[in-house]
Amino acid sequence: MAETMSAGQAATRARILGAAAELFYERGVHAVGVNEIAARASASKLSLYRYFPSKERLVQAMLTDHSDRIQAWLDRETASAPPGPERVLAVFDLLIDWFAQPDYHGCAVVNTVTDTRADVEIAAIARRHLVRYRALLEDRLDGLDLADPAATARQLLLLIEGASVVTAIDGTPAAGQDARNAARHLLAHP
Repeated sequence: MAETMSAGQAATRARILGAAAELFYERGVHAVGVNEIAARASASKLSLYRYFPSKERLVQAMLTDHSDRIQAWLDRETASAPPGPERVLAVFDLLIDWFAQPDYHGCAVVNTVTDTRADVEIAAIARRHLVRYRALLEDRLDGLDLADPAATARQLLLLIEGASVVTAIDGTPAAGQDARNAARHLLAHP
């Protein structure tokens, strides 16, 4: 939004985004209506449309916000890990803990893209998310003697996203540990 928001307006907008994120993650974009989002956020439907002119724009804002939060969390929580393979594996350790949460339903980015396949902007947000994820992994690979860090980062991302999908389907977090073990092997045998 180009206009400056008051603290109350920013809080209302944040509540709407939070409610949308929770509901979309729990049940999917198409199963949730704006009335339900407004009610969960303790906001009016008018307020929702003031900040998000359409449900599509709300989904886009929610996904962008989610991606930003995930990237910041991964960066913050793994930045101080010891250099070398352990810095890369620290990413997997975080994800293993996340996958074990009882309310884990898979990657919100993958879920949203799947639920809104025709939305070009959602696909663009998802691509940016993956680019940032690979960049984080490449950064965590810094200092390792790898012939092609970009290729290794792509392979690590495939392990992470694959483990996320398998965890969401199986309902058990074992795939996270399997992905970590595969990542350790990949890093030991570049």
